[in-house]
Amino acid sequence: QVQLVESGGGLVQAGGSLRLSCAASGRTFSSYAMAWFRQAPGKEREFVAGIRWNGGNTYYADSVKGRFTISRDNAKNTVYLQMNSLKPEDTAVYYCAAGLIPGQNGRYDYWGQGTQVTVSS
Repeated sequence: QVQLVESGGGLVQAGGSLRLSCAASGRTFSSYAMAWFRQAPGKEREFVAGIRWNGGNTYYADSVKGRFTISRDNAKNTVYLQMNSLKPEDTAVYYCAAGLIPGQNGRYDYWGQGTQVTVSS
């Protein structure tokens, strides 16, 4: 069982940066692939970024490539999402997820409660 708690969301102006964190409980965190998803009002949840259990491979949605960076610290049971050059269309609730199959089409069995990111124009 893995419990996930996101933090770091907030209100930022377009062009600004935010860093999201996702703290995981459980001794098996390092066994899981991790990912960030987001859901904007009236839209379906979409994949944003993912990372393999050892950080060796990362995956990004085309809409965030070159602006967002996912990383993880297995010693701290934490995964991060550094978001730069934010745009109003990045406004959404961001969710952290854990699973055994990484990537945009991976399988994620555990989810956090989400953190709101609002980008003003």
